[in-house]
Amino acid sequence: MSSLRDAAMVSKAWPFEEARALLKRVESGPPKDHVLFETGYGPSGLPHIGTFGEVLRTTMIRRAFEVISDIPTRLVVFSDDLDGMRKVPENVPNLEMLRLHLQEPLTTVPDPFGEYPSFGHHNNAMLRRFLDTFGFQYEFVSATDFYRSGAFDETLLKAAERYDAIMEIMLASLREERQQTYSCFLPIHPETGRVLYVPLKEVNAKEGTITFDDGSGRDWTLPVTGGHVKLQWKPDFGARWAALGVDFEMYGKDHSTNTPIYDGICEVLGGRAPNHMVYELFLDEVGGKISKSKGNGLTIDEWLEYAATESLSYFMYQKPKTAKRLHWDVIPKNVDEYHQSLRAYPAQDEAGKLQNAVWHIHGGNPPASDMVVPFAMLLNLASVAGAEEKETLWKYLRRYAPEASPETHPGLDAAAGHAVRYFQNHVKPTRVFRAPSEKERAAMEDLANRLRAWDGPADAEALQTVVFAVGNEHQFQPLRDWFKGLYEVLLGASDGPRFGGFIALYGVDETIRLIDGRLGAEQAA
Repeated sequence: MSSLRDAAMVSKAWPFEEARALLKRVESGPPKDHVLFETGYGPSGLPHIGTFGEVLRTTMIRRAFEVISDIPTRLVVFSDDLDGMRKVPENVPNLEMLRLHLQEPLTTVPDPFGEYPSFGHHNNAMLRRFLDTFGFQYEFVSATDFYRSGAFDETLLKAAERYDAIMEIMLASLREERQQTYSCFLPIHPETGRVLYVPLKEVNAKEGTITFDDGSGRDWTLPVTGGHVKLQWKPDFGARWAALGVDFEMYGKDHSTNTPIYDGICEVLGGRAPNHMVYELFLDEVGGKISKSKGNGLTIDEWLEYAATESLSYFMYQKPKTAKRLHWDVIPKNVDEYHQSLRAYPAQDEAGKLQNAVWHIHGGNPPASDMVVPFAMLLNLASVAGAEEKETLWKYLRRYAPEASPETHPGLDAAAGHAVRYFQNHVKPTRVFRAPSEKERAAMEDLANRLRAWDGPADAEALQTVVFAVGNEHQFQPLRDWFKGLYEVLLGASDGPRFGGFIALYGVDETIRLIDGRLGAEQAA
């Protein structure tokens, strides 16, 4: 452990950099018997992949912290499910029913799917299922339970006592018009059950109550405790930190300007502001921000339909402070890069291993890769074979790698199934074959003839040399134009695999027939 800890203390991997900063904070503060990590979730819509990423990345920092420190850790996933439903999500059923429940706490809004006691319970269950799929160790906390059980009461009473100090922080961040009606407390109407955004007539710190007009001319007085009111979301952020004693929380760039507000309220309420990490947002295919209510971008289930969980974790590890497009075409790339990292891991020194994404994905114990061919190659194989089931791919895989089978290479077997689904749903509907130029036609005929004369084993590197030689002799400059022509004419794609490896996998005779078939089809057309 000492050599690992020594290497971790100087590692440039971002989870270790964050962990070291956190250790410094913990050591400089009052003694604690554990370090508390938190992630927040707003269940106003179905959980999206960014929510998962927040928990994953926090877990990676937690694991890194456990390498450099013996202080116990906890991770709390907090759901703000007492929040009023401010708009109806676009990607759920029974929209008209939901509109009848606007501004009600999410845990009292009926579940539009008819499966759980409320919409909040439904979304919380989905989140937990997603997190459990990845084996996260966490404690789930519902804001509804947190408020109504009394666990938040001490902090809420303190908020009433220090109301003016909280309001001073909040009002400085608001436009003048908003300042006139703003209160950090939101009453929950005793009759309608709706969360009210109304000005307060009085905050009685001694009694721990608020008084307000509900908008109909009726005054109400409610205790701030017991779930009768909730805090606005910005004060809630800081108050939660104070109440739970949070040491670390990350959030997206859209929250970054609020950091002084969150920290200030936490400190007003007697807490110590935690360490933060701000990550860049995920973007959809056109560069728009992913939204729970719109349902744009990929969901976790959609990613897992086409790739293993580890490839998604790999995507989340890479450059968390850089905005990343999250769309279908990132899946194959991340599958292959994940397995490249797995293969590189055993030969790396300690520093290299700690820098490798797979250390953080697998908690320092990554498995061996059983992908004898890249995922991109499986996709191209599925394309040329017109595969509708993974057994079609195994006919070629068994010939290419006789030692491999679904039983001995379960990762490869799963990837074959993923590749077939990905081809059927996202390649086949959009692929476009084009006619070759005269130069390309002559080169492809030359390649087919050389393959007819091939009498060696189906060696990927030797076959790649042949493909290179044809491109050079037919004077393709740059040479990538030759490969682009092969992909677009033969595979109906703008890019593709190392073509020698593709020939070795698909078969020399089969590749000859593929070339002849495409050239013949274009000639006939």
